[in-house]
Amino acid sequence: MENLPKNNENIGHLHPITILSSKIINIFTKMGFDVADGRELEREWFNFDALNVPKDHPSRDMQDTFFLKLKEDEKFGKAVLRTHTSSVQIRYMTEKAKEIIEGKIKENDAFPVAIICPGKVYRNEATDATHEAQFHQVEGLLVGENISMANLKAVLEKFFSEFFSKDIDVLFRSSYFPFVEPGLEVAMKCFKCDGKGCNICKNTGYIEIMGAGMVHPKVLENCGIDSRKYSGFAFGCGIDRLAMLKYGLDDIRLLYNGDLRVINQF
Repeated sequence: MENLPKNNENIGHLHPITILSSKIINIFTKMGFDVADGRELEREWFNFDALNVPKDHPSRDMQDTFFLKLKEDEKFGKAVLRTHTSSVQIRYMTEKAKEIIEGKIKENDAFPVAIICPGKVYRNEATDATHEAQFHQVEGLLVGENISMANLKAVLEKFFSEFFSKDIDVLFRSSYFPFVEPGLEVAMKCFKCDGKGCNICKNTGYIEIMGAGMVHPKVLENCGIDSRKYSGFAFGCGIDRLAMLKYGLDDIRLLYNGDLRVINQF
């Protein structure tokens, strides 16, 4: 047996999205976050209404959302393929509030709520080098007493520094999202040039990376949580976008075209 030739069969590789998802989960669980999973087939209420998205919001139009021809639920509306993993947060918070009301858990044991929600999401849009009809996203949520913007900044700086293995500063820019108030665009100091300016950051020194903000009080109330007592922050970004930055990919479609020459590099 010792003289037999070595078996040269190729060994399988993890997909880069799988690798980065595991890395992201590991970083956040070390910070005390739990991982929450949820359904990809959702109802309008969980995907839009509970998140304070108006009925006439453009994201509800056919060009952005995949609506399914299933029977409409009288309470929760039409069936959709989730457009973000925020629906997981809504279901998680709603279930926590329900358990408190039913006496299954004590209120002090339910908070703070600290979760991340990685998963696949869907948008009805044309594909190009930076957009796909399906992609992967990770969202985070922290709800408790006296949660502030300072907590959000600290968590994100810790995450990006761990993810890129380098101290990273984050910059907040005012923006608008229906489910947070105030809403923010989060930019991080470019990990390649350290803020000096390069082709990655388009010579600005910073890279826009995610949306975030303080959870809108109406969203908390929709989930049965007292917004006068509790506050929280939420954030979300594309794992595919992080993969493109970390691995230097110039086309998101490389992650999904099945070309083994891409996968075999990881």
